[in-house]
Amino acid sequence: MLCRWLHVGDKPFSEPFFDDTIIRCRSNTGLRPHVASNISMLEEWAAALPAVEPSAFIFHISRCGSTLVSQLLGMNPRHIVLSEVPFIDELLRAPFKEQGFPPFDQLPVLQAALRLYGQKRSGDEERLFIKTDSWHVFFYKTIRALYPDVPFVLLYREPREVMHSHRKKRGMQAVPGVIEPAVFGFEKLAVTDLDAYMAVVIEKYLSTFLEIITNDSNALLVNYNEGMLQVMEKIASFTDLALTEEEHVQMRERCGYHAKYPDQVFAEAAAPEEVPGYLEKSMALYKQVEAVRLQVNTRLTPHNV
Repeated sequence: MLCRWLHVGDKPFSEPFFDDTIIRCRSNTGLRPHVASNISMLEEWAAALPAVEPSAFIFHISRCGSTLVSQLLGMNPRHIVLSEVPFIDELLRAPFKEQGFPPFDQLPVLQAALRLYGQKRSGDEERLFIKTDSWHVFFYKTIRALYPDVPFVLLYREPREVMHSHRKKRGMQAVPGVIEPAVFGFEKLAVTDLDAYMAVVIEKYLSTFLEIITNDSNALLVNYNEGMLQVMEKIASFTDLALTEEEHVQMRERCGYHAKYPDQVFAEAAAPEEVPGYLEKSMALYKQVEAVRLQVNTRLTPHNV
């Protein structure tokens, strides 16, 4: 299994998605040759690098403000923010690929990859935040095994609103078969209707959130509908991150613009009030998650927000 390398110089991972930064770097590489190495080299090379250890993993159910959260965290130049890194996705999903990959030890390679992405390039970096792909929540036990003390942030939103967003533009997880069914725990793709399929995916996400918050004392539930500034306050408190007044002002201004298109003023039509039958189960799970979040909010400690 080979890894391809790209020279990024001092370019920070500042675009809404990691891939956006890579596209920009590719356009600036000129005639630099493509470099590849065996995946077995990652551990050796990563061990020699000065790197920032993860400060938090941000899990989410998609279309719930996670991109904006990563953008707000990335406004501080001392923060490294990884937003949905394709190579991390490849490593996690490798065992589910039909073609199969040559055997490799997943845990140390994943840890080495995060160390490579979290390397100190300017020397001023202090924190590393990893915003996962939404389906990576199903790998939370793998990530927790590697990082037993790193906070997990669980970001979610009302299922009607998530569905409303996917109807306008479907994500990978919203189309049957694009992500391997086994990743979601599906034995068969019995559902072909796109909305009904996404409803089941949301059910899986929220069920896993309930599992995590029940069994993991270092996890935080945050709801998009609390408002992004309130969400950021909670994440900052939970991860022992002190926000300055200047950062508050910058975040407030940034929240007025689209997360994925930072030059566009944010505007969003409301989701339909009606709850279709296929969303009833996910709405019930959402209410369970909300009940846990509200209960936890009544007995917060300084570390647990």
